[in-house]
Amino acid sequence: MGGSPSVLPSWARWPLPALLSWALAWAAYLMLGALGLPILLALTAASTLGLGLSIIHDSRWRRLMVAGGFPLSFLLSGSAAAIPGWAWLLPLALLALAYPRHAWRDAPLFPTPRDALLELARLAPLPAGARVLDAGCGLGAGLLELRRAYPEARISGIEWSPLLARLAAWRCGWAEVRRGDMWAQSWAEFDLVYLFQRPESMQQALQKARAELRPGAWLASLDFELPEVAPLATVALGRRHRLLLYRPQLKKCAERSI
Repeated sequence: MGGSPSVLPSWARWPLPALLSWALAWAAYLMLGALGLPILLALTAASTLGLGLSIIHDSRWRRLMVAGGFPLSFLLSGSAAAIPGWAWLLPLALLALAYPRHAWRDAPLFPTPRDALLELARLAPLPAGARVLDAGCGLGAGLLELRRAYPEARISGIEWSPLLARLAAWRCGWAEVRRGDMWAQSWAEFDLVYLFQRPESMQQALQKARAELRPGAWLASLDFELPEVAPLATVALGRRHRLLLYRPQLKKCAERSI
C-alpha cells in the first residue's frame, strides 16, 4: 500500500527514549536519596519507574533495554556496594510474586504488540455491549488492543499472577480484570476469546472452546494455531507475528489469508 511513513519527532527517535528513561530513573533515585529515603527503597522506586517507562515500547528488546538500563548502570557505577547482601533476594521474591509456579505451564509475559488486533473488528464484527475476554491478560497489553478494536465491547481479562492482575486492572480501569485460572474461567458468556499463549496450550484451548463457547462465538489467537481446525482467517502482521481467527465449534472451514 502507498503512503509516506510517519515522521517521528526528534525526541521520540531511538535510542533517545531509552536515554531519557534512564536519566529519569537516575534523577528519581538521586532525588529520593537526597530526601533521606533508604537506599533500597530509592533503588526499588527508580527501578519501578524504569519498568513502567518500558511498557510504552512495542519492541520486546527495547522494553528490556529500557527496564534494565538503570539497574545495570547502578551496578556498574559501584553504588551497589552500599546494599546489604540479603537485599539481592528481593528480585527473586518479586519474580515469584509476578510469576507464581502455577502459571509456569502457561505462556511467559509476552505483551500483545500494538496494532496486532486492528483487523478483528472487520473480520469478526461484534455488536455494542458484546463480551470479550483476554485469557491470560498479563500486564494488559492485549486488553488495550482489544479496546482499540472493539471500543463499545465489555472487555474482561483474567490473569493468574496476583501482581500482574493488579497492574493490569490499574492500567486498564475500564476493563473487568480479575485474578484467577484462565482454564477454570468459563468461556460460555463471551462472544470472543483472545489468546496469546504457546503451542503446548492450544490443544487444551481447542477442547475448552468446543466445550464452552456458544454457537457463533469467536476465538482469536496470536501466532499459534489450534490443532484439527483450519482458521477462518489468517492475518500476517510482520515481525513474524500473525493473527488467527476461529469458530472452533466448526469441524472444518476454509481459510482466508490476508
